[in-house]
Amino acid sequence: MSNSTHPTVDAPPPQATRSTGDLVRAAVSGWLGTALEFMDFQLYSLAAALVFSQLFFGGSDPGMAVVLAMATYGVGYVARPVGAFVFSRIGDKVGRRKVLFYTILLMGAATTLIGFLPTYDQVGMLAPTLLVLLRLAQGFGAGAEISGAGVMLSEYAPSNRRGIIASLVALGTNCGTLFASAIWAILLAVMLESDVIAWGWRIPFIGSAVIMLFALWVRFNLKESPVFEERADVVDGKALSRDEMIELATETNDIRTLESVARKPIKAVIVAFFLRFGQAGNSGMVQTYLISFITITLAMSKQIGPEVVIVSSLIGFITIPFVGFLGDRFGRRRMYIIMTSLSLVVIIPTLLMINTAEVTWVFVGYALIHNISVLGLASMENISIPEIFGARNRYTLTAMVREIAAIIATGIGPIVVAAWVAATTGSIVPVMVLMGIFTASALAAAIWAPEWTGRDLTDPRAAM
Repeated sequence: MSNSTHPTVDAPPPQATRSTGDLVRAAVSGWLGTALEFMDFQLYSLAAALVFSQLFFGGSDPGMAVVLAMATYGVGYVARPVGAFVFSRIGDKVGRRKVLFYTILLMGAATTLIGFLPTYDQVGMLAPTLLVLLRLAQGFGAGAEISGAGVMLSEYAPSNRRGIIASLVALGTNCGTLFASAIWAILLAVMLESDVIAWGWRIPFIGSAVIMLFALWVRFNLKESPVFEERADVVDGKALSRDEMIELATETNDIRTLESVARKPIKAVIVAFFLRFGQAGNSGMVQTYLISFITITLAMSKQIGPEVVIVSSLIGFITIPFVGFLGDRFGRRRMYIIMTSLSLVVIIPTLLMINTAEVTWVFVGYALIHNISVLGLASMENISIPEIFGARNRYTLTAMVREIAAIIATGIGPIVVAAWVAATTGSIVPVMVLMGIFTASALAAAIWAPEWTGRDLTDPRAAM
């Protein structure tokens, strides 16, 4: 990456030695954890759209049952900021590796236990209550998972290849989505719908334990981030207190650390928040609500929803690394402006394609909007937010920005749009309006920000 591409000076390589094998393990660790998180996400999203409204909210009319199922999906996002705050602060104080081990354990265990829950017909209101509790536990663990994976990979990767290497985290989201959708598609193809509702829905939740156990094994053998070890305020593997850090920086004339204390990263927080807000909101609309819209509102076969996600996710295996590569080559700010502008252009035509309820147009429309407005932005987001923040509180700010934006956009968005569509008797216009708002917010943030690509991640100061 040269300075002619964008004004940011390339970061020097970390001095802490890490082998290619270490980088591979870090990449696999991030990929597995994110794959499990998004497999959990998609398992619940599809279950909420396809069967949970019947299994856990049997006393409601069909339209209200969908709203309640989406609301239960949303409560997981209530716990995410709390989990993000607790785990990320630990990660900034004692390192990323330990935190990532415990987040995946909690997240995976909660998902597995959903597969053992009794239904509404069996225990009444206890069923949705237990579902809510497990969604809260799942969200508490997931709150710092993808942020930690992005931080770890960004701090492992060479500065001129951070985008494409960190795109593995976004590929993890794609793999998880694809795997969950494939499981649902197989279940619906080979089983009677009555059997799926009776017991088949439990299979993917219980089976997710296999991926969790493998991810735990990988993370147990993972070395700490080299950037964390090189931080000026880390002594014997633990961060100094604020007062101790200031005292040490004063003694050593560490101007960067003293400036990081004096200058609050307000602009960095705002920019990162709206970059995340745009992508998270679009994700909630496309990966969660549109599946329910296709199944319930358009009254298409329940098998169509998982199938369109599978096809689009397969295309995403090209989209995600390609956008990550372009971000390395031309700068992530420029690519954000291009991708969000393109997203604004395609929202209306792609959603009109889906609204025809013609199978071919549904597949084409969904693949376009999913890859441009969700996966393309996710590819850049996972490296951009850690890159924007300084070394001293990178994990904390990354996790908090991601999760607060998500609880507003992804947690509430599907509930709002479900109620709005129901009130407008099945109109697709509310989806268009909300996606336009989400996308425009990310575009505005990118235009306002200076370029941040390739900066020195050991710098305790924010990029702006």
